[in-house]
Amino acid sequence: MAAPIALVQGASRGLGLQFCKHILTNRSAAAVIATCRNPDDAAELRALAERHPGRITVLRLDVSREEEVRGAADRVRESFGRLDLVVNSSAMLHPSGKGETSLRDVSAQGVISTLTTNAVGPLIVAKYFAPLLQKGGGGFGQQPPEKAQQHSGILVNITAKVGSIGDNGLGGWYSYRMSKAALNMATRNLSIELGRGRPKVVCVALHPGTVDTDLSRPYHRNVPKDKLFGAELSVSHLMGLVDSLSMERTGKAYNWDGTELPW
Repeated sequence: MAAPIALVQGASRGLGLQFCKHILTNRSAAAVIATCRNPDDAAELRALAERHPGRITVLRLDVSREEEVRGAADRVRESFGRLDLVVNSSAMLHPSGKGETSLRDVSAQGVISTLTTNAVGPLIVAKYFAPLLQKGGGGFGQQPPEKAQQHSGILVNITAKVGSIGDNGLGGWYSYRMSKAALNMATRNLSIELGRGRPKVVCVALHPGTVDTDLSRPYHRNVPKDKLFGAELSVSHLMGLVDSLSMERTGKAYNWDGTELPW
């Protein structure tokens, strides 16, 4: 089997950066394509690339600019020809850095900006990179013996538990909740389209838990210590889940521990 190739969108920090580190460390033959809005400002990502020469490619990609997404996909196609895994990990809580606590905090621009980054962006990434996943070698996940049910690639959208409509008992965080609910619907749609015929692509939404990142840091005081994960632990759980995926599990949302998350 050819060496697996993974693309991590939103790789300059937090979960995205940790996905790159995990794959490089635990998949000795794997190549990683790391994308972010401003590679020049991504010091940790550049340092990671220097430690793994020849194994990591850093590309500029702003999910709010469709032409940049298209251009990055063209470069990946020319240089690699295929992908085995795409992880959409970039996210924003709200342009202000704080989730809305009541209706009076809602603004049209805040909602639009959050939806663009968290839902529209990952969908546009899927639009341009899905053809490369369809050419993949199925280097991640579990392959059943029946060829008709084998997958060529896996698409992971990083969601959040607060995007679950069925689990919402507290309200608030209008923009973030709506954006993640929209991302979940996009994931379900993608799983149907990319699961028809062959080659097949597994599409899932994964909740990483409450992770110690810039996005969640203003709210850590409300999180019990045993429920606050470091990025390394969270990604370790998530990649364990990715390694267990097959077409039987496509089109669903999962918690970091593998349990199914209600839509």
